[in-house]
Amino acid sequence: MIAITHVPSPKTELGQRTFVERNPIEHERALRQHDEYCQMLRKFGAEVQTLSVNLDLPDCVFVEDTAIVLDEVAVLASMGAESRRAEPAGIEMALRKYREIHRVELPATIEGGDVLRVGRKLLVGSSSRTNRAGVKALHSMVRPYGYEVVTVPVRDCLHLKTACTALPDQRLLVNRAWLDTEALRGFELVPVPEPWGANVALLGATVCIAAHNEQTAGMIRELGFEVRTIDISEFAKAEGGITCLSILFEESGSSR
Repeated sequence: MIAITHVPSPKTELGQRTFVERNPIEHERALRQHDEYCQMLRKFGAEVQTLSVNLDLPDCVFVEDTAIVLDEVAVLASMGAESRRAEPAGIEMALRKYREIHRVELPATIEGGDVLRVGRKLLVGSSSRTNRAGVKALHSMVRPYGYEVVTVPVRDCLHLKTACTALPDQRLLVNRAWLDTEALRGFELVPVPEPWGANVALLGATVCIAAHNEQTAGMIRELGFEVRTIDISEFAKAEGGITCLSILFEESGSSR
């Protein structure tokens, strides 16, 4: 597994806020938490590549938003936040080593945090960062590879993955208050007991979750999964979750 990450900018505190209040971010602590996050990825077998190309851009650590990487292709995002629109170009060189590159262009907008892959379905959040044209552009790029795109209306949170991610058995963790569950018909839904608990990352069969979501971590353990918790409190202040800090993909995509 490849994990592309980005060093936190010293300007992280100046980044975008949409649904959270602005609070001070301790940069040195953020650096330590990011290093621990990368160590966790390595422990589970990921080859971690930590970039520093966008250090002048406050939100650069949230690298997941810059691209959607599938088995066959990588799609560079067209960022919904104007202040972030220079970020994908800095990530492109790292991705080119592994995938053919496609680009979504303005006025279409789409961010990687709004795209959840579950098998051959791509659940795409219709959010403040991803518009209808962005969903349509992604669909046109991935349809030749056999992916189905399902639009999921999102409300009161930044991205789809803030409110919904998948467990290893493809059940979906959801915060029902933040999305339209009608769009998720056909999936088994597992409601979370904490507002921010639905954002988890999968490292093999292990479910990784932010340490402050203790109730959700306990629930997932009761479902029979191995759980790893990690402190990302400084990034949570900037509206970031555990998936936001990396782009995870297999080095050689399959054709399944």
